[in-house]
Amino acid sequence: MNTRTRVLTGTALAAVIGAGTFGAVSASATAAPAAPAPAAAAAKKDDDRNFTTSTHLTVDAATRAARAALAAAEKENQRVTVAVVDRNGNTIVTLRGDGAGPQSYESAERKAFTAVSWNAPTSVLAGRLAQTPNLKDIPGTLFLGGGTPVQAKGAPVAGIGVAGAPSGDLDEKFAQAGVDALGK
Repeated sequence: MNTRTRVLTGTALAAVIGAGTFGAVSASATAAPAAPAPAAAAAKKDDDRNFTTSTHLTVDAATRAARAALAAAEKENQRVTVAVVDRNGNTIVTLRGDGAGPQSYESAERKAFTAVSWNAPTSVLAGRLAQTPNLKDIPGTLFLGGGTPVQAKGAPVAGIGVAGAPSGDLDEKFAQAGVDALGK
C-alpha cells in the first residue's frame, strides 16, 4: 500500500472508532434520565416570576378585522389598503383594495404600528405633534389619522391602519369598523 492509501485508511478507521465511541457515550447519557434535584424544582417555581403572558390576535381575527375595514371603505367607494399589526408592530395581514394607490400599503402599516405603539388613535397622536414635533422622527411611525389600536382589557394587542381615502378621518372611520368587527 502506498502512503496515501494508508493515510486514508487510517483516517477512515479513526472516524469509525470515534463515531462508535461517541454513539456509546450518547446512548449511555440518554438511557436513563436523572430525576431533577429538589433545588432545581424550587428554582423553576422562582423562575415563573420572570415570565408574562400576553394576548394576541389570531390570524383569523386579524383577517376578519381587515376585511371589515375594507368592506366599510368599499361601501363608500373608497380605494384603500388595510393593515393589521400585532403588539410588537409585526404585520399580521395587509389587504390592498382594488385600485388603492401604491403609497397606501406602507402608510397603512405605519399607521397601524403608530396606533398600537402609543395605544391611541393616530388622529389623537397627530395633535400631539404641536407640543412634541420630534415624535414624527421615530422610525416606522406615521402621525396621520387612520390608525386605531385594538385593546384587550385596556392594553394594546394590535393596531389597524387604513390609508388611501381622501382624509385621515375617513381612514380612521374604516379602521374603527375593523376594531368593531372584533367585538361581534
